Amino acid sequence: MFFYETRINVFLRGVVVLIGITALALCIFWLPGIASRDAAAHPETDYLQYPFLVCAYVFSIPFFVALYQAFKLLSYIDRNKAFSELSVRALSYIKYSTITISILIVLGILFVAIFIDDDVAGFISLGLMCTFASSVIAAFAVVLQKILQDALDIKSENDLTV
Repeated sequence: MFFYETRINVFLRGVVVLIGITALALCIFWLPGIASRDAAAHPETDYLQYPFLVCAYVFSIPFFVALYQAFKLLSYIDRNKAFSELSVRALSYIKYSTITISILIVLGILFVAIFIDDDVAGFISLGLMCTFASSVIAAFAVVLQKILQDALDIKSENDLTV
């Protein structure tokens, strides 16, 4: 059973690393190209190219923080430290990162809705779906954090009575 759990954990850590590498490659290679193509296609809003890139890179910071914390959490689980204060702290960072991502998406939606005159329904609906997904992850992190904290509290009470 232990070997099976270790293989799953290694697979999950590999998935987290693959997601991180893909997101980093998109930030480095894909985003600047998208911004320059959009600036060339819409010369009236080409001044938004650099603010878009800055916002995209600021947006990526909490995403990478959450990925790193997920990797650390999987490492804690692999070292049999799932029920530790370290795991609770990692879940807390994941929670705050996903809440930050949701807030940044909502601010982006508001900016686009206020300042862009084109048809932005697709952008707004995509933003709302991403906000919903991020909120679900935050809620899941809160539930897990509460469960782990309760387990740690019970463990500490049992340690005191023994």
